[in-house]
Parts: sequence; structure tokens; C-alpha cells
Amino acid sequence: MPRELDEDDVRVRAGRGSRPRTRERPDHADAVAASIVAVDRGRYTCHVTGRIAATAATVRATRAKARADDGSTGPPQSTGILVAAVRGGSLRRTSVIVGDEVALVGDVSGSPGSLARIVARAERRSVLRRTADDTDPLERPIVANADRLIIVCALTDPPPRTGMIDRCLVAAYDGGLEPVLCLTKADLADDAPLRELYGPLGFPVVTTRPDRSVEALTALLRGRVCVLFGHSGVGKSTLVNRLVPDAAQTIGAVNAVTGRGRHTSSAAIALPMPGGGWVVDTPGVRSFGLGAVRAERVLAAFPDLAPAAAACPGGCTHQAGLADCAVDRAVDDGLAEPGRLASLRRLLVARSGTEPA
Repeated sequence: MPRELDEDDVRVRAGRGSRPRTRERPDHADAVAASIVAVDRGRYTCHVTGRIAATAATVRATRAKARADDGSTGPPQSTGILVAAVRGGSLRRTSVIVGDEVALVGDVSGSPGSLARIVARAERRSVLRRTADDTDPLERPIVANADRLIIVCALTDPPPRTGMIDRCLVAAYDGGLEPVLCLTKADLADDAPLRELYGPLGFPVVTTRPDRSVEALTALLRGRVCVLFGHSGVGKSTLVNRLVPDAAQTIGAVNAVTGRGRHTSSAAIALPMPGGGWVVDTPGVRSFGLGAVRAERVLAAFPDLAPAAAACPGGCTHQAGLADCAVDRAVDDGLAEPGRLASLRRLLVARSGTEPA
């Protein structure tokens, strides 16, 4: 009689383990410090200035010294080269986005056909992120290490949406960026209503029009890394062309490095400004989810209402109809605008995914 087979007769082929072949890992002492200026389907365009990081762990210190040498708070832009790179073995599951400060090894010459490897990413000092919608907890980082978020809003065509402005303010405060409100198309509509609404909050509000200089906005951007963000059609591309006259030439150089022909409005890209600093152009969006932002961080974006909210009892949702909610009394006493309170409540309700009581 043939012998019956059981589980002991199954031959299991040994698979490849996840352990490295040796404990002696390379220290990458010759790694070059760089900043990510564009990302396109697994290829990263890195801006390199020739500075060497002593080890991969000192990328941040090397980049800080580079910024001090160039007299700017953003990545250095003096005589840098563009290098195409991919993520190395230890970073294949690590998120790398525009603005990240990284260490490169391999071919960093920037010559056609060359390809370097990203072996380290410095800790981010700020990050702009959003979610697909308010109920999605999965965050999608957009830009890292930016100093200011320029919220671009048209006064007409398309009409201004204060809800989007408020969402961008929440994302800016939550991510560690300073907000700036830029109102475009002032030749077609009056900017007074939005200035009256957001002016008392303490962050800069600038207005642009085609027949006037953009020096007021340029002064806020110079020497910093700034992200332009807004709806499609609000005039971001027009602003980029006025702030960076050779933007098309720079974009062409980036595409030549990556070998791609993707349009700039479909992916974030960092462009150097003539007087120092960087402008990060981002694609226009239709929605801005806040699913990854905590409720207390939403309140931080409303400095006119936050002091009153601190006097509310524990667990207060700040929704309408609550007898003990102090934010209603703040509006009644003239300490805050009713429209601001309505915006706060809309954000809190949207973030929680529930309907107001």
C-alpha cells in the first residue's frame, strides 16, 4: 500500500530573508547634500550645489550651512546643478516629496543619462499635506520644508470661496507654515470684503492685478521657500510667470533631467526666484480634505475664536445650540465675526464626517 502523505512531506522552499547580508552598512561619507525640486513617477530631480555631507546623518546641518552661506532661509540656488535620482534600498518605502533635503551617492554629475541614489532624508521642519476628503485619515504630503503658504484666491471668475481659504489656513498652521493670502484679478472685483474678513487675523494679505507690479508679493517670497496653492483658474500660473520670468526655461531643464514631458500644472515643482528663494508651483485642486488634522489644530487656525473656545467646558463640540459654548458669546460681544464662527463650525463638522445637531 502506498504511504499516505501528510504536512511533513511538503517541501517548503526557503525564501529570501529581509535581513541585510551583513551588519556593516555603508556610512556614505561622500554623500552630497541636495534638495528635491520635482518628482515624476519614481524619478526625483535634485538641486545640488556641490556641498558634501560628512555622513548621511548630517544632511540637515550641511543644508543649514548652505543656506547661511547664500544668505537665504531656503535651499541654496547659487550655481547648482540638477541631478536625476531614485530612492536607495533603505529609502524605498520612505516618502520623498518636493522640498525634502536628501543625501545623494553615485553619479551626481548631472550629465545626460546619469542617475544617483537617495540614501538619506533629513527630518522635515514643516510639511503641507491634505487628504482626499474629510473622512479619509490617509494624509497626502505635498511639499516639505516650506516657510510660507501663499493661498491664491481670485476675486472673481472663479468667485472666492472662503471655505477653501479657511481649510488652507488650517493646513498651514498644522504643518508649520506661515500663511499669506494673495488676492488676484483685482482689476475685475473689489478686494475690500475679503480684506475686512481676514485682515484682523494678523497674517499678510496682498492684492495683485495685471497692470501693476507684484513687488509687494515678491518681498514676502524673497529668500524663502514659498508654496503657491489654490483652485484651478485663480491665476497661479500667471503669478509664477511674473515671479519667475524664466520659469519655462527652468521647467524645460527639469524635464530634460527626468526625461519626462509632464505639464507643470499636474505636479509640484520648485522654481528659483531671481532675487533668492524658491517658489513651489502646485497643481490646482477642487477640494482640500482635513481628515488628518486634529480638532484642536483646527481651532488654532482661528485666533479670533481660540481664546473663547478655551473657556468652553471639556468635550465641547462648538456647534450651534449648545448653551455652555463660549464662542457664541464671543460673537454676541463683538469679539469675532459671525462668518468666522460659521466657517469654524463647517470645518469641524466636515472633519468629523457628521451632520450638525
